[in-house]
Amino acid sequence: MIKVEEKLFENRYRVDEGNSHVRIKDPEVCRECETPACTWACPAACYTVAEEGGVALSTDGCLECGTCRLVCNEHFNIDWAYPRGGYGVLYKFG
Repeated sequence: MIKVEEKLFENRYRVDEGNSHVRIKDPEVCRECETPACTWACPAACYTVAEEGGVALSTDGCLECGTCRLVCNEHFNIDWAYPRGGYGVLYKFG
């Protein structure tokens, strides 16, 4: 049986340095969030609970699915757009 992690490894990513397509609008809002759904709902694990509190975001490996903006429905604290042409995830099998 093939694991999800193995399938995700097949994808390639072209990171647009300095021009992220996803950002946290206000990090202070994330510090006050009691249940940061983005940290467990993101299939690429781009969001993690930061040691100093709040949420840390690393867009490397983002699948561009938009899950983060949907689960942050209490605070609407995620600014999300598709990456510029030629950047982002490059799916190997479709």
